[in-house]
Amino acid sequence: MPAGAGLQGAPGIAQTGGPSVAGDPLHPANAGRLCSKGSALAETLGLEGRLLQPRLHGRETDWNTALGTVANGFRRIIDQHGPDAVAFYVSGQLLTEDYYVANKLMKGYIGSANIDTNSRLCMSSAVAAHIRAFGEDIVPVSYEDLEVADLIVLVGSNTAWCHPVLYQRIVSAKSKRPHLKVVVVDPRCTPTAASADLHVPLKAGSDVALFNGLLSYLHQNGLGDPEFIRTHTQGAGRALTVADNTAGSTAAVAKLCGVSPDTLEEFYELFAGSPRVITLFSQGVNQSSAGTDKANSIINCHLLTGRIGRPGAGPFSITGQPNAMGGREVGGLATTLAAHMELGRAEHREIVQSFWRSPVIAAAPGLKAVDLFESIHARRVKAIWIAGTNPVVSLPNANRARAALSRCELVVVSDCVADTDTTALAHVLLPATAWGEKDGTVTNSERCISRQRPFMPSPGEAKPDWWIFCQVAMRMGFSDGFRFQSSHEIFVEHAQLSAAGNHGTRAFDIGALGALTRPEYDALTPVRWPLSGSAPGAATSSNAALTSAPAGITLREPSREIFSDGRFFHADGRARFVATVPRAPKHSTDREYPLVLNTGRIRDQWHTMTRTGRSARLMQHAPEPFVDLHAQDALLAGVRPGELVQVSTRWGSMVARLRCSGEIGRGMVFAPMHWNSQYAGDARVGSLMSPAVDPVSGEPEFKHTPARVSPFVVAWQGFVLSRKPVLIRDATAWSLTPSTSCLRYELAGRRVFGDWSPWARRLLDARDSAPDWIEYSDRSIGVYRAAHLVGGRLEACVFLSPRPDLPSRAWLTSLFNKPILVREDRLGLLAGQPARSNADAGDVVCSCFSVGRKTICSAVRDLKLTTTAQIGQHLRAGTNCGSCLCEISSIIAAESDRSEPHPSEPARADRLNAEVTALE
Repeated sequence: MPAGAGLQGAPGIAQTGGPSVAGDPLHPANAGRLCSKGSALAETLGLEGRLLQPRLHGRETDWNTALGTVANGFRRIIDQHGPDAVAFYVSGQLLTEDYYVANKLMKGYIGSANIDTNSRLCMSSAVAAHIRAFGEDIVPVSYEDLEVADLIVLVGSNTAWCHPVLYQRIVSAKSKRPHLKVVVVDPRCTPTAASADLHVPLKAGSDVALFNGLLSYLHQNGLGDPEFIRTHTQGAGRALTVADNTAGSTAAVAKLCGVSPDTLEEFYELFAGSPRVITLFSQGVNQSSAGTDKANSIINCHLLTGRIGRPGAGPFSITGQPNAMGGREVGGLATTLAAHMELGRAEHREIVQSFWRSPVIAAAPGLKAVDLFESIHARRVKAIWIAGTNPVVSLPNANRARAALSRCELVVVSDCVADTDTTALAHVLLPATAWGEKDGTVTNSERCISRQRPFMPSPGEAKPDWWIFCQVAMRMGFSDGFRFQSSHEIFVEHAQLSAAGNHGTRAFDIGALGALTRPEYDALTPVRWPLSGSAPGAATSSNAALTSAPAGITLREPSREIFSDGRFFHADGRARFVATVPRAPKHSTDREYPLVLNTGRIRDQWHTMTRTGRSARLMQHAPEPFVDLHAQDALLAGVRPGELVQVSTRWGSMVARLRCSGEIGRGMVFAPMHWNSQYAGDARVGSLMSPAVDPVSGEPEFKHTPARVSPFVVAWQGFVLSRKPVLIRDATAWSLTPSTSCLRYELAGRRVFGDWSPWARRLLDARDSAPDWIEYSDRSIGVYRAAHLVGGRLEACVFLSPRPDLPSRAWLTSLFNKPILVREDRLGLLAGQPARSNADAGDVVCSCFSVGRKTICSAVRDLKLTTTAQIGQHLRAGTNCGSCLCEISSIIAAESDRSEPHPSEPARADRLNAEVTALE
């Protein structure tokens, strides 16, 4: 099931029942497999926290008033200050049809290119590199190519977690063809790196040196393809000269990159000796002040060897949002026009303006994301419309973005969630439809266009994003260009524009779909562009799953791979080598900030948690904000695993729990990007990140910000589990994790009460006369435990201690599922541990099937299991998306080393009873 413009929501307990979600076994991209996030989509479909009515200055209003306010506000500012005084900031969660209308309005009718997207933050460096090398933003690889490659190089991508369905496709291919090798290039030893044939743990920011070294190695060893270079490329001489001068020997490159010479030599030999190589790269390459050069240094190696345009070979940029590619196709970036046409080319501007019959056309690139918010802060941009994204969390130097919006004359936000860090600053809120309600198309990383069909009615007053943009456009006086009645009409216009003035000069061409009727659009099956023409002679992919066409359209199969004829999309038909000079990240470490802060995704969360945070299942694997640090760096900083720490940079600070996972090398610290102010008190990592950007793409440097880690001193730590929301009092740090049965609050504070009981009763809303209040307190060591029961059912509980080693939340959460707590449960509450060991499943490892660590450990130990396949057979863990398999493997290995016998259940229960009796 293709992902759409994700449903988002406020914190709460996920509701069960209603629709279920399953993968489409006929879809060529996933063949029915879903990642943990996709499997949990049904849990995010409730209306808790949804924005269901337009709001004006915090008060509900009607659509006519809200739309009139937006249109009049934008029109007034444009008339007074010009078109560049307004801007749109949109999202890869929009459907292509939404994106198309927004881009058309801004660039063709308002006359400014000030429309940018959160995709600027994740893949714009790849876009810029593709345009420099190929003449157009083209991804020349498809997923089935992975199944025939000899070598797959994963660069800056924790694919096993961030693209688990794709990664399992690689694992499956490797099981069928053991000679297939996988190399991971990443500073962190991620689950992907841990399971690779070779891990190249390069120093953060040294990618260009690594691939310049590879380019030089291939050339010096006579491993280039002279005929391909001579016939189909330009600029090889310059690129090779720069690479030779900056790389030097393999040993010199190894020193620059911080890896062993043997590791580097092995990587270079694997690349050189593998006829079919795919280099798959993602955020670790793109999110850098040298991101475009990093991507081009990778592409250079494929051009030198002619390993492009063939089955199983090529550079492969993979995106991180449902429709980042669709946004690129319609010109959703401030630096592009529409249908892969260029703002800087007069003939392209003429084609688009003529096709749109628009009064004006943007003539120069607009403001990229970081510059856009800086211009808002400087009050040069006076009105901003934000659609489907949360920049106050996701942008670098995010506190600056928040300050910018607070200074802005008109802030409009269209979204499906009511309360986010960004909606809190909006003057006008417009309720948009969410995933499951949307109707349109998306495009994935391999250029495959998929139809997204609604299966739920639009709730409340929610409307499609394209409808909202059209209504504002018409109220601004642009009726003729925006009389769309359906997403079908928009898609047909988009397809026709792709063919306008094309004649084979642009790869992006879906003209074959430009005459679709509504029934044909509704029945559209996945298709991969290019799809030129609307009659016999049009082209489509040769993938059997993609070659069916709607009735009335005949499609001719071309060669299997794009670029297979050696023709690229520069004017001379040749690809370009781009000389790339290694350069250090803009901001370097120093004595005050000696560590490199890197941020990115974790396994079960996505973006700023406004959707995945609604799924209790997804929140259990990493239930609170954390930072990961090398054990020796932790020792130097005076902090220990499990404690709260503060991470500080020149731009901000955050508080989170420390881990020392072993994945991080010396000098680095990793913190996830996801937590927002609805789920934690002070954990927006975006507020710490450097605002440095790539000079070509404008993509921020999310992987290299100088930082320090220091103790975050508190007097007590604890947690609350409650069936209803709790008003946090006297907590210096807090985080929230919903589960299926209760809400979990992690707390820490500096104010200590002599008697915790009144504070706890007030916190849990339990009256002094509450008949079912049980508590235990030891003032000598600062430990306090209390529980509030109603009719014998657990309503809430609180556990406090001066130390972070508190009772298992998984076990206590399970008590909320019981209609009545028996004596054994109450004793466990007071003692802080269950009477039976199997009552505690442990922290969740497999989110797809909610399988805990202790359950897996017991199965390994008691059933003598030795493989992940056996775990899957007995517990189902790891049998869906597979993103937990690496963790399961580590559990099996750890358990095999254990020799301590476990106490019997009766002995454990007896010991617990004795302990509680002593306490009583």
